[in-house]
Amino acid sequence: MAKNAYNGIINIFKEKGFTSHDVVAKMRGILKQKKIGHSGTLDPDAVGVLPVLLGNATVLSDILTDKSKEYEAVLLLGVSTDTQDTSGEISEKKDTSHLTEDEVKEVINSFLGEYMQLPPMYSALKVGGKKLVDLAREGKEVKREPRKVDIFHIDIIDMDLPRVKFTAKVAKGTYIRTLCHDIGEKLSVGGCMESLVRKRVDRFDIDGAITLKQLESERDNIDKRIMSVEEYFSFLPKINTSPDFDKYLHNGNKLKFEKDFEDSDLYRVYDSNDIFIAIYKKESDELKPFKMFL
Repeated sequence: MAKNAYNGIINIFKEKGFTSHDVVAKMRGILKQKKIGHSGTLDPDAVGVLPVLLGNATVLSDILTDKSKEYEAVLLLGVSTDTQDTSGEISEKKDTSHLTEDEVKEVINSFLGEYMQLPPMYSALKVGGKKLVDLAREGKEVKREPRKVDIFHIDIIDMDLPRVKFTAKVAKGTYIRTLCHDIGEKLSVGGCMESLVRKRVDRFDIDGAITLKQLESERDNIDKRIMSVEEYFSFLPKINTSPDFDKYLHNGNKLKFEKDFEDSDLYRVYDSNDIFIAIYKKESDELKPFKMFL
């Protein structure tokens, strides 16, 4: 990697019309760096927070993908589409004039907590090595197994039926499009997602996100926008190796767990020169490498 390569996490505001892959491709051109990845897809029509991983931070993709996320969405009742949002082909329309606000609120709140959600065909999930969305565009539908998702909270911001604006904090793997669809199905009128804004991923929120245009204009001073891996894990206990064990750390070998170490599952591990090297995981009386950042 070039000496001037960037390392860390940058909070990008993904604009409408871009895929997550588009954002990464454009950033490679702006920052003149190949080693860039994102931390989970966001639909092209959706906007909001997309943490982008630079350099040695690309190994954190699975960790950030696992984090909870917060969204603001508009549910359109009475309309069902093949994509579960308004970008798709309408498959059915139903009258919603009989719905009451109390009835809609009750059904929306019934989705709080865990429920089994069927992943949509128009998604990036893979079956047999092919993305479901690619199969869907070929006119194919394959069997999917429902997955347990968790809705931590739902707050209704505004209700002007047949539209409902709400915010939701959800666990990994939750599709807001499908949540809208499922709410509509439970109300027996159908439903789809009209708009979606991702407000937060882990500690990265929309107020701190920058657009690609801002990134380009601030390119020469972009370091201030990047959160280092060390800062991201600053809440973990810190351990330094002695000079005799530096080579073991640099090689990603196991380390002995000392009794005076603070109790934790994960540790920031530095060499004897106080250079941050890795995150190690405690297993019994050993420390094993979890993520290396050399």
